[in-house]
Amino acid sequence: MGVKRKSDKGDLLFDSVIYLLIIFVCVITLYPFVYVISLSISNTSNVMHNDVLLFPKGFNLAAYKAVLSYKGIFVAYGNTLFYTLFGTLISLMLTAFAAYPLSRKEWKFRNVATIFLAITLWFGGGMIPFYLMMKDMHLLNTRLGVLLYAAISTFYIIVMRTYFASLPKELEESAKIDGANDLRIFFQIVLPLSKPVLAAIGLYYAIDKWNSFFWEMILLNKDSLLPVQALLVRIIRDSSFDKEIQSALTHNLEVLPITIQYAAIIVTSLPIIFAYPFLQKYFVKGVMIGAIKN
Repeated sequence: MGVKRKSDKGDLLFDSVIYLLIIFVCVITLYPFVYVISLSISNTSNVMHNDVLLFPKGFNLAAYKAVLSYKGIFVAYGNTLFYTLFGTLISLMLTAFAAYPLSRKEWKFRNVATIFLAITLWFGGGMIPFYLMMKDMHLLNTRLGVLLYAAISTFYIIVMRTYFASLPKELEESAKIDGANDLRIFFQIVLPLSKPVLAAIGLYYAIDKWNSFFWEMILLNKDSLLPVQALLVRIIRDSSFDKEIQSALTHNLEVLPITIQYAAIIVTSLPIIFAYPFLQKYFVKGVMIGAIKN
């Protein structure tokens, strides 16, 4: 009985430490986001006097009105939705096409192809050669260039390959006996059984493409093609933005540069945050299955 009580106390202590760590991580993770929201909707005078620490002081939506009044915000939103939606679909398709052959042990070039892909995890051509390659392919200032410059990730290929390899081989053998070829097996058997990993990697791709701005700013010179994250960078760094945004307002409202910047951060972040809960179950399940079964 003494051993059992000691074990119970040890489990209780361990659980308590784990819960405290989780609470601590949640606090330090959520605080910056809550602070940004609070500052963006607080009264100007409270922001100027640094009165906002956690919860908003007063209520003022002038910063959001300023951001939404900016002439390029909705065009940039449309561009981002286009790049995220079609870019994710292209990336998932290419990743699945690359991962499936690598998961087949009977393919004799499997190991060579895996090594070839793995090399790209450690070595790259560099920024300037990549830019020159995109220029030679006439992909600068084009939507196609944005969709293709980061269309596939070696890491996601490896994760998806591991998941494909974990599927029961009996299903494929039965399909081959019935006369199905590899393409039919891939589209009618493998992909329908791989919805969790497809959703998980699709979420990764979507987040990457939604948040991407660096290469878009290098590859695109036309404002009409810029995504919303690139516009956010301009809002934060452009010193002339404050005057432009003030003139865009229809009323005489005092708006601080920092509240405009934080409001822009919230406006650009909310859509992907709202989309995450709908894919969370697939996200967790897909990653765990792909990691454990092999």
